[in-house]
Amino acid sequence: MTATDSEQEFRRAKRPRSVIAGPYGHPFHATVVTIPIGAWTAAVVFDIAALLGAAPGALATGALWLVVIGVIGALIAAVLGLMDFSQLPERTKVRRTAVWHLAFNSTAIVLFIVSALVRLPKPDEPSVGGFILALIGILVVGVSGALGGELAYRHGVRVADEADQERAYTR
Repeated sequence: MTATDSEQEFRRAKRPRSVIAGPYGHPFHATVVTIPIGAWTAAVVFDIAALLGAAPGALATGALWLVVIGVIGALIAAVLGLMDFSQLPERTKVRRTAVWHLAFNSTAIVLFIVSALVRLPKPDEPSVGGFILALIGILVVGVSGALGGELAYRHGVRVADEADQERAYTR
């Protein structure tokens, strides 16, 4: 592979695959991931409060809803992330990092789906099992988020070209 080929692949990773992925420099994946992260974090907080006895019925029900909302948001984020993933050149460090990011996110989705299923028989009662699965899931999301940060901030996936960025610093 020549330097020119590498440069073209680098530029391609910064461009959206389609308008559905978000415009150049504004990927929708980065915005939509806030839905599952926020919902799942709140579910863990609700679980802790419910397990400590603070309005256990209402908080347990709320935690279940938050887990489900997070799963739906994660599935939408996954579609957008896969669109970005498809722009990455094969057999590169950025692609390997993205595969790990995808694997951790997939694991988190499965953990939260199982957490919801564990809660379903008694949705208005605190679930220790559902809480443990959610807690593990949120830790997995943290690792995945670090990898996502690596993809965006270190490798520049879906981030505007440096020449475009540089123009913002001129007076």
